[in-house]
Amino acid sequence: MMVLITYDVRTVTSTGQRRLRQVSKICQNYGQRVQNSVFECVVDAAQFTSLKLQLMDIIDQDEDSLRFYQLGNQYKNKVEHIGAKASLDVEGPLIF
Repeated sequence: MMVLITYDVRTVTSTGQRRLRQVSKICQNYGQRVQNSVFECVVDAAQFTSLKLQLMDIIDQDEDSLRFYQLGNQYKNKVEHIGAKASLDVEGPLIF
């Protein structure tokens, strides 16, 4: 299933900057960055649960926020891209 993850991490302090790097790194392990704080991830249910738990362990829920949009398996007809940065097929080969 396709999951869109967005996050906002408060980076005023060095601990906030560290949390931001950790959130980004975990998201990169599961999907691809499509905007600064937005990732598209194709995962199964177990991977989604693991990803979500990892991110929840990192963020400060009083300072930061996470949003998960579950687009399902038929996501290709739900995602439309317009503008710069060409869309990539997240399930396609990683060779350009």
